[in-house]
Amino acid sequence: MRIAYLECFSGISGDMFLGALVDAGVPFSLLDSTTAALNVGARLECRKVMRGGLSGTKIDVITDEQHDHAHPVQDHQHEHPHSHKENDHQHEHSHAHDHHEHEHRHADGTVHTHQHTHHVHRSLSTILGIIESAALSERVKARASRAFQMLGEAEARIHSMPIEKVHFHEVGAVDTIVDIVCSAVGSEHLKVDRWMCSPLNVGSGTVVCAHGTLPVPAPATLALLGDAPIYSAGPAMERVTPTGAAIVRMLEVEFASIPAIRVASTGYGAGGRDTPGQPNLLRLLVGEDAAQPNTAESIAIMETVIDDSSPQLIAYVSELLLEAGAWDVYRIPVQMKKGRTGVQLTVLCHPERIVSLRDLLFRETTTIGLHWRIENKVSLAREFKEVQTEWGPVRIKIARWPSGEVANAAPEYEDCRRLATEHSVPLKVITDQARRMFAAREEER
Repeated sequence: MRIAYLECFSGISGDMFLGALVDAGVPFSLLDSTTAALNVGARLECRKVMRGGLSGTKIDVITDEQHDHAHPVQDHQHEHPHSHKENDHQHEHSHAHDHHEHEHRHADGTVHTHQHTHHVHRSLSTILGIIESAALSERVKARASRAFQMLGEAEARIHSMPIEKVHFHEVGAVDTIVDIVCSAVGSEHLKVDRWMCSPLNVGSGTVVCAHGTLPVPAPATLALLGDAPIYSAGPAMERVTPTGAAIVRMLEVEFASIPAIRVASTGYGAGGRDTPGQPNLLRLLVGEDAAQPNTAESIAIMETVIDDSSPQLIAYVSELLLEAGAWDVYRIPVQMKKGRTGVQLTVLCHPERIVSLRDLLFRETTTIGLHWRIENKVSLAREFKEVQTEWGPVRIKIARWPSGEVANAAPEYEDCRRLATEHSVPLKVITDQARRMFAAREEER
């Protein structure tokens, strides 16, 4: 299993996440071409910077307006949709506009700050239209659209208005659209099976918005984070932005300590400021699950019996459960009292997912009761290897015995299905070739 772990000791923002992706091996050209595909008058710049004595990658979104400005080099801190005080410097942001403070370095070494104000008003439907019209994969479009949908729901909840009446201002700015869509593209490129995250350092201080002075995190950020574990450390500043929170939700991260992992790549994404005493960086670890085989772990088994729903609804709910983090979902026909035929729906998941999946079942089905239990499970160590077929790459899921010997190897269905569709080749032909190529490679080893 391929795992990505986010260490948010200095928070997370859109530019930090993009920097960490590139630093961990995602091609910058992929993100830059994605930005061009959005057709919103923007491009990306990538550079190495120092934060607290550590090197990180800084990604800047350059709009047409900024490109025409006399100072081409920018070094801006986390994007923030509301005003806030950072280290006793107050930046006032109205709710109706998008402001960014940029630090410009001249050839003679002098530095001054300049504030750009963008009068941007975009509805959710407008932003979703931009995403839908871009030449992107359907999975990327779905992920990015979901992030903006969650942003819209958070704003609607905060301001007590229908979501269709919400007009994005700061979060509708070009850089935020680019940040979220490029994050979806970059995370897909990593082909990660499980995203995990440390507790979030949200920072401290206050934000000044149209509704008055409010504490960090900003209301939209707090609404997006939900029950995520948060804390505050380091100099007073906004460390988790609404865009950063939306990315965390979009990736459906699991909050936990660093798992047993064989690290294949590491990335450091830099924020705009070099904060004293604490490197303003986001660290990304990517690697294979290194959990010891045959080591028992807890598993939650949740069950309910439903006798008054259509088969289509049960199938739909099963898909929702898997998307929400269930490990597996299966259905068994059962004979209930008074001769009624029903369906027993069984959900396997991590114990931490019980509450969210339980609520999903109550919300989406007609059940009025369910039960669960915690049991132990053991599994063989798993990893992924890639083989190159004549139609394209296919990942092979490998299970190994404790000795390291291969117990089972199977081509990933989604990879084979995609190639079969793209090249009009029978699925079984691609699957068979992927198996043969992997077996031949193992024999050579």
